[in-house]
Amino acid sequence: MPGRLVDLSHAVEHGLRTYPGLPEPAISTYLSHDASRERYAPGTEFHIGRIEMVANTGTYLDSPFHRYRDGADLSGLPLESLADLRGRVVDGPASGRRVTASELPDTDLAGQAVLFRTGWSRHWGTPRYFEPHPFLDGEVAKRLAAARVALVGIDSLNIDDTQGGERPVHSALLRAGIPIVEHLTGLDALPTSGFRLFAVPVKVRGMGTIPVRAFARLD
Repeated sequence: MPGRLVDLSHAVEHGLRTYPGLPEPAISTYLSHDASRERYAPGTEFHIGRIEMVANTGTYLDSPFHRYRDGADLSGLPLESLADLRGRVVDGPASGRRVTASELPDTDLAGQAVLFRTGWSRHWGTPRYFEPHPFLDGEVAKRLAAARVALVGIDSLNIDDTQGGERPVHSALLRAGIPIVEHLTGLDALPTSGFRLFAVPVKVRGMGTIPVRAFARLD
C-alpha cells in the first residue's frame, strides 16, 4: 500500500512575491464559466484561465540551462533525475546562515535527492523571507556533485548566498547535471530518510526553470 504523501510546494497565486526584483504572477480568466455557456450545450460550462509569470515563481526547479547555455533545459532532464528518488533530509546548523560540509551525513548519497531543512519557509509570505537567508557553502556543492546525488533542494530563498553576485552552488551542481529545487516547504513533516521525492516540471524546450508540485511519498 502506498505511503502517505507530503506536499512540499508553495501555492502560486496572483501577486505572489517569490524573489526581490522579479515580477509577480498575474492570474486571470481567459474564458469564464458564464461566458462559455454559449459555446456548449445547455448545462455544460468550462473555465479557461490565463497566467503570466516569470519561470522563477513559487517552488521551482532549476535545470542546467538556467546557469549554462550548453546545459540541458527542462525538456532534456531525464525522469530518473526528477521522480521516485530516494530522499535524504539534512538539517541546517543550529545557528548561523551557512550550511557547511560538516552537516552532511557520512553515508553514500549517490542517486538520492538531498533536501536541506533550514526552517526558513516559516517566513514565506512575509518581508523576513527576503532578508539574509540560509544557504549552502560552496564546498557542500562540490561534495554533493562528487557524490553524484540526483537532485538538491532547500526550503530557503536561494541555495546560494545572495549577498553577492557569485553563485558557486548553482555553478557546481548544475554543471554536474544535478537539478536544484528552491523555495520548498513542509520539510518538517519528513523523516531524515525513508521517503521518495517527486519534482517533475513541465517539459518545456528552451527554458531552464519552472514551478513544480514537489511532494514526497513516505515509505
